[in-house]
Amino acid sequence: METDKKLKSKNIRGGNHILYKMFKWIVVRPVLYVFYQERIYGSENVPLTGKLIVVSNHASDFDPLIVGSCMGRAVAFMAKEELFKIPVIGQAITAFGAYPVKRGAGDRGALRAAIGSIEQGWATGIFLEGTRTLDGRVTSPKLGAAMIAVKTQAPFLPISIWGTERILPKGKKFPKLFQPVTVRIGQLIPPPEASDRATLEAYTQKCADAVNELHALGR
Repeated sequence: METDKKLKSKNIRGGNHILYKMFKWIVVRPVLYVFYQERIYGSENVPLTGKLIVVSNHASDFDPLIVGSCMGRAVAFMAKEELFKIPVIGQAITAFGAYPVKRGAGDRGALRAAIGSIEQGWATGIFLEGTRTLDGRVTSPKLGAAMIAVKTQAPFLPISIWGTERILPKGKKFPKLFQPVTVRIGQLIPPPEASDRATLEAYTQKCADAVNELHALGR
């Protein structure tokens, strides 16, 4: 397992806000607008500066791009360490703020990487479920986001992504076009003041409820 010093050094080298914005406006935003009729509600709720943890539901591999593109600031998501060793892909995801998580390192390694990303100035994206769900709802939220918030005192920004489960259904090799996507951005939730498990669980459920309420609004 990497030391905190090595993780911090890796995060300092990663991330390029200029490339991030270019990729967002030249590639991602046009594709979402033309082929997925994307609607975004609540953009005014995004704080453009300061520490921030973006918590969201997760139903598609495209969700990180969609969440990152609808914000007025860069959002970094974790990625498997192996991806950083692939030529071109490794350089690209590093430039776009992704931070590495070592397979098998467990929650501790992921938490340290996320905290390092926040300290570098990136908003950090966390999928509350930890994995994709079939209907896009959050049913079994994990405590990771709350633990990161306690250590960094970064507030939560709940976001719902609606419709992405239809873009690339299980068993399909290519994404479907013209599948409507809606993003709803909620109100900020302050970080927990205590780190006991009961508090973390309560805040995690509060975030999950906020995301699910947004998701229930549909298109």
